[in-house]
Amino acid sequence: MTTPQVLGERYEIGGVLGRGGMAEVHRGRDLRLGREVAVKVLRSDLARDPSFQVRFRREAQASASLNHPAIVAVYDTGEDRTTTGATPYIVMEYVEGETLRDVIRREGWLSPERAMSLSADICGALDFSHRNGIVHRDVKPGNVMITPQGTVKVMDFGIARAVSDSAATMTSTAAVIGTAQYLSPEQARGESVDARSDVYSLGCMLYELVTGAPPFTGDSPVAVAYQHVREDPKLPSSINPAIPAELDAILLKAMSKNPANRYQSAAEMRNDLLRALAGQRVEATPVMGDAEKTTILAAARGGYGEDGRWDDEDEQARKRKRRNIAIAAVLAVLLLGGVIAAAIALNGGEPEPPAVQQVQVPPVVNQTEAAARQAITDANLVVGQVSQRTTTDETQQGRVLESSPAGGAQVDEGTEVNLVVGVAPDTVAVPNVVGLDEQRARATLQQAGFTNVTIDRVDSAEPEGQVIDVDPAESTSIAPDTTITLTVSDGDTAVPDVRGLTQAAALEALRAAGFTTITSQNVESDEVAEGQAVGTEPGATTQAAADDEIILLIAVPTPPVETTPTEPTTPTTTPPPTPTPTPTEASPGG
Repeated sequence: MTTPQVLGERYEIGGVLGRGGMAEVHRGRDLRLGREVAVKVLRSDLARDPSFQVRFRREAQASASLNHPAIVAVYDTGEDRTTTGATPYIVMEYVEGETLRDVIRREGWLSPERAMSLSADICGALDFSHRNGIVHRDVKPGNVMITPQGTVKVMDFGIARAVSDSAATMTSTAAVIGTAQYLSPEQARGESVDARSDVYSLGCMLYELVTGAPPFTGDSPVAVAYQHVREDPKLPSSINPAIPAELDAILLKAMSKNPANRYQSAAEMRNDLLRALAGQRVEATPVMGDAEKTTILAAARGGYGEDGRWDDEDEQARKRKRRNIAIAAVLAVLLLGGVIAAAIALNGGEPEPPAVQQVQVPPVVNQTEAAARQAITDANLVVGQVSQRTTTDETQQGRVLESSPAGGAQVDEGTEVNLVVGVAPDTVAVPNVVGLDEQRARATLQQAGFTNVTIDRVDSAEPEGQVIDVDPAESTSIAPDTTITLTVSDGDTAVPDVRGLTQAAALEALRAAGFTTITSQNVESDEVAEGQAVGTEPGATTQAAADDEIILLIAVPTPPVETTPTEPTTPTTTPPPTPTPTPTEASPGG
């Protein structure tokens, strides 16, 4: 039987969960806390680079400070030292689920609503990391987990930065990270990056979520990087007509070549995504930077001929073409003016207003907001005010609850149709705080928006002050003002009363209470049946530490008392009494 590998004398390494260009991720177990973890072990060639080890250690420690519901928690970092050197590793929260890459492979593209909702959660995680000084640098579908409950978990914070800070070239960096399709232009040029680089990468990922393909593809990472720097992506809605104009605007702003023209923070992008989901006007307005203006002006001026030299004749031809277009435009204006003047003259100086067509308001109740907007537009009507109404009915969330005018009503073309859309009550997912100390757990809950926290202290074998349970449970979505109860270990635990239990049952009860050092000892007793527990030393209800020795007293029967038989004795005959002689009288005179 093969002995499992243990890192740092604490983390037992199991099967491989995944492999990347930089590391292997294993399923593991924290032997000290008894919980499932994921352990990322760095590649041996990178582990031998001292400068990389320093950067990796610094970034891993910074990542461990990111406590956010949408970020995979980093529990610990360390180095396992062997005769061949030190192997750095990172211990992370083990997350059940699948990556967004798996989702895309299975489903192709996602609905715009679902993609925007997931991306808004990712924006929240990125904004939190940016405010804590961490730039992800490797935002991609493979680094986003989706739990069975649909919760987003972003992973690998800080690791990409450690790689990019190393002496790796563009080619080797691409090989290590494998993310050329999501590189920002400044990353592709080897320039310093900030939070806006993550915004660009998230834009590329959202583009892929709604179109089924990244914005740029090529035969090599260098070819893809060139496109990020020089070429514009296709309009997303030209690939997937279900994409609304608001999402087109969001994507183009997020993927602007010039960082100054992008969202300046992940929070700004999140706000626009939420506006789009609510049917509100987004703030994404293309802003033309100097470099982009120069590009447009250069394209409008003369150029080079087929032989590569400046072609004056070509330039003259372009001038003639522009002049002809201008003349045609003027003629069109004059002709239109003549038609309007003639119409006014024929109608006594007042133009006849066009006839207004009557149309029927389409029935949009129970449709998704996007489908309702499309139906209203197709009917030559205008989407008016879109308001929200909270509902706990999940089937109604994100769908139209009512319209005004109602479906079936006859109205003039161009009439505004107001909508009421169902939304879930504002909720926040309970973060994972089990295993943290009380102070850190409180801080984590406060960062997530929870302020009503109560403490229930119980005897436990876990270290004093450690959170051993949380109610409501981790990942439960609840209102921020909900009271959360933390069950905190009070240190020593009471020895359970095992009197009358069988030896096996008594041992199980003691182990369940957290005691690890248990010795069985037989004692003579008739108080309980043979083989049952008489008690423990120390006795029941005594407070003891988990590693204190507990002696389990097991009853054995008391041996019977042996008595020595006595030999029979011969009866003694008492002799008869001797008769007393009668005294003789003295004779007279005698």
